Amino acid sequence: MAQRFGGKHSPDGSGPIADEDRGSYHGARRTRAGGRVNLLFLAPLPLIWSAFTSGPNGLAMNLAALGLLLLAAWLTREGILAQEQYEGRKVARRPALPRKILGSLATGAGLAIAGIAAGGGISAAAIFAVLGTVLHSFAFGFDPMSDKGMEGIDQHQTDRVARAVDKAESYLAGMSDAIKRAGDRSTEARVDRFQAKVRDMLRTVENDPRDLTSARKYLTVYLMGARDATVKFADIYGRSRDAGAKSDYMMLLTDLEENFVAKTRTLLIDNNSDLEVEIGVLRDRLRQEGIHLDTKL
Repeated sequence: MAQRFGGKHSPDGSGPIADEDRGSYHGARRTRAGGRVNLLFLAPLPLIWSAFTSGPNGLAMNLAALGLLLLAAWLTREGILAQEQYEGRKVARRPALPRKILGSLATGAGLAIAGIAAGGGISAAAIFAVLGTVLHSFAFGFDPMSDKGMEGIDQHQTDRVARAVDKAESYLAGMSDAIKRAGDRSTEARVDRFQAKVRDMLRTVENDPRDLTSARKYLTVYLMGARDATVKFADIYGRSRDAGAKSDYMMLLTDLEENFVAKTRTLLIDNNSDLEVEIGVLRDRLRQEGIHLDTKL
């Protein structure tokens, strides 16, 4: 079904964009998992022609090379997406699977097999393998190889935060996947704005892992409920375009968003209070040592 394009700057728009409508794009960056990465999926396709215009051995080798190169393209794209998630967090573990490195190796192996299928010898295959691996590594880089933001922090607390953030992100991804089935741009934009507020809380918890205990209910129970409600709404609205269901869902997101924003503010206030206590203790200790501060810390 065709949908009319609409928005704040459309002829029927309602005026300037409100501050809260900018939330879904706050801090957004264009993904690097496109452009060159998409070319990796297209480049090996001529091997299909080579496979079906050669004998049985050529068929098998060309298809094997095609499979490895397509696998390399997929691994590269997933590796870039994982790296972007890693870079977007202040506390993060290195990816468990080094996808970009595996993509480089798969590229080298695929090119080596393609070279042999084209009539080259072992030496030519080795050259293709080395060049493919090295050039892919230069083009797309390596996976993050170390944990991030965990120096000087309680390892147990950091592990708990990393797991909680990963779980919360999985709920958000489930919401994004589900709402696409509704086929309604306004609800997709509303979900994006809600997710931006949730990620504000995630960054707050990453900054101070002690906040996790207070925020755990929001990052588990509330987000799981939001994901389940999104799945049900998408199924209902996708079939019936029920305006009442859409209104109820929008109200639910508004209520959830207000709760997340209020809780995030509370966490920030608590963090400031903790800082004031630490400063007060430090002043008292300095005073006991006979040191008086004339300026505020």
